[in-house]
Amino acid sequence: MYVDFKDLPDTARIWIYPSNRPFTEEEMEEIHGYMKAFITQWTVHGKSLQAGYEIPYRRFIILGLDQSKAAASGCSIDASVHFIQGLEKKYGVELLDKMNVSFKQGEYITYKPLSDFKKMVKARAISQNTIVFNNLVNNKQEYQESWEVPASESWHNRFF
Repeated sequence: MYVDFKDLPDTARIWIYPSNRPFTEEEMEEIHGYMKAFITQWTVHGKSLQAGYEIPYRRFIILGLDQSKAAASGCSIDASVHFIQGLEKKYGVELLDKMNVSFKQGEYITYKPLSDFKKMVKARAISQNTIVFNNLVNNKQEYQESWEVPASESWHNRFF
């Protein structure tokens, strides 16, 4: 069952899919329709899952699930990954590559392979104050408090 993302509890499980480029306005409209349709039919053992999403910066697909109603199983998680793979193919974007890093350079969001990020740290092109996106957060509360943070407050700190 689709619910507005803001109505999900702080304990809602979160999956973050960073895009290697921003979505166009036309793509955003289509993706909103696809996301709502997917969530509406998303189930676990025949039970509807209560979930929502948002797409901040036109770059990240954030899928949230209220597990107090029904928790995701391996099959329902596989279904969501398959759905995201379909979006990757349709729009020619990367959404599932966990070896990439997203961070801010001014107001611009940069998406780089982890190896390039490390090189930028060495070259001092990125500092511990650089705002990074910690896509490893697990629930809505962590997402709201610890997703967009200085590198010094994230797992990225190990590279400094």
